[in-house]
Amino acid sequence: MRRSSRSTDPGATRAARPATPNPGNGADDDADHDAERGSAALEFILVGLLMLVPLVYLIVSLALIQEQSLGAEAAARHVARAMSTATGADDARQRADRVLASVTEQYGLDDVDIAIECSPSGARCPAAGATLAVTVATRVTLPLVPPVLGLDELAAIPVEATAAHKVSRFWGSR
Repeated sequence: MRRSSRSTDPGATRAARPATPNPGNGADDDADHDAERGSAALEFILVGLLMLVPLVYLIVSLALIQEQSLGAEAAARHVARAMSTATGADDARQRADRVLASVTEQYGLDDVDIAIECSPSGARCPAAGATLAVTVATRVTLPLVPPVLGLDELAAIPVEATAAHKVSRFWGSR
């Protein structure tokens, strides 16, 4: 059988270690060194988890907010365009409902409130030559917030988007 080299033999490295001048007992120094072996990995895991969990929660929350804001913006833009290119008031209403249902399903929007205004004010909405402004509002509920004592409503972030589209001056005459 082959003998191991001095550098890989654990007993040889401990015995070959030069004695350091220490006012205390040398045996206690070896015991302290062995007791701390492996604690760095444990500290790294603990601190890593303490920092990683909030970071992942923040990323998921920001992704949900981004998704809802893109959905609200798309809904406002597409509803305004669909209504301004319609042939009449009934067609505009039907188009707006279909577009809003499609965008709501695609982006997973919850509790969508829509407001439609025309300028100049006082005109029937939509009207020929008017500027149609569509505002879509929704709320983003943060993940892992329980619906106890209304906490889910307190931890909801409002998202709103507005789009304007000019209605043709020949609208309704087709």
